[in-house]
Amino acid sequence: MKFTQFLVAALLALNAMLAHALDIQPYTAAALAQAQKAGQPVALHFHADWCPTCRAQTQVLQQLKTEHQLDMTVLVVNYDTEKDLKRQFKIRAQSTFIVLKGKTETMRLVGDTSDVTIRNALKTAL
Repeated sequence: MKFTQFLVAALLALNAMLAHALDIQPYTAAALAQAQKAGQPVALHFHADWCPTCRAQTQVLQQLKTEHQLDMTVLVVNYDTEKDLKRQFKIRAQSTFIVLKGKTETMRLVGDTSDVTIRNALKTAL
């Protein structure tokens, strides 16, 4: 019986950790609008499939997914097709992160692949 109780407690703890982990999803205008309206932290990752720096940043984001202190969403924006959004945020290069708390920009990174720098940038919106 004690093992079952331990297992249930462990599963509940794991579920709580995962519920507060970095969520990475494709950009949609609706997802951004919802996060901004709610004042939630959200990051935009302007990504191009052909960009080696973007691929390195994606690997860093995948590593950060399990960090429960990063309770936010990263929306992956297609750099080549989302021209209006690029104009709105004055994006001049792929591999750019825009970190937002609601509608307020808290940090901008361009071309950085350091896990420490990306983690710290994301935390500015929390």
